[in-house]
Amino acid sequence: MTQKDITFVADFLTEHFNEAPELYNRKGKYFNVERVGQYLKDEDDDLVSPPNTEGNQWFNFLKDSTHLKESPLLFPYYPEKSLHFVKRQMEGIIEQCLQKPADVIGKSVHQAVCMSLYKISQSEDSTPQLFKLPFLWNDKTSNLHYVLFTMLENSISKIHILRRHTDTSRSVSNGILAVEFGNFLNNSINESSDSRCYSCLDAHFYDDETVTVVLKESVQQEGKERVLAQLPLS
Repeated sequence: MTQKDITFVADFLTEHFNEAPELYNRKGKYFNVERVGQYLKDEDDDLVSPPNTEGNQWFNFLKDSTHLKESPLLFPYYPEKSLHFVKRQMEGIIEQCLQKPADVIGKSVHQAVCMSLYKISQSEDSTPQLFKLPFLWNDKTSNLHYVLFTMLENSISKIHILRRHTDTSRSVSNGILAVEFGNFLNNSINESSDSRCYSCLDAHFYDDETVTVVLKESVQQEGKERVLAQLPLS
């Protein structure tokens, strides 16, 4: 420890471990070190040693401001209460604020379309993860929603694109389609169809007209090739 550290500790002990006779008839510790612990108790009781707010710039500012003094936007201050009490009060107010929007938004949401992507056996104990990496994109120019995703198992070389109009009453052509990468990166016609097969590791929209995909060579060998490709939606 440095001399500075020792000084800090000595100052702390001098300030906080002085006996407090006025607290002798109260439960708990008789030392002012409780100034720290009292804030952390999960109790509704008043603090043993409330803080001294005299000279606090924020309280002085509020006291001198006619507009802010009674503002409902400011969270009320409880100088006699612990942080747990204040936390519960704040959680209750936040919950109250969020409840009305949740009710309104919840009642306004409805199912626009239902598509069956795959079926699984009812006898299986655990449902396999077949739906992977959904990425959402909103084309504000054309008022279209896009969802990019891949399906595992039998279609690892495909990426699916779901397209819906933001106006649920309107439909768009090719609402859902799949792009298969397969062996499209073969260097020559002499390569067999199975020699360079690719699957999609990740996919994101680059902009309204372009999709960026990361492809992985599917063959089981060291040094698998990775390809970063830009695909136009058209």
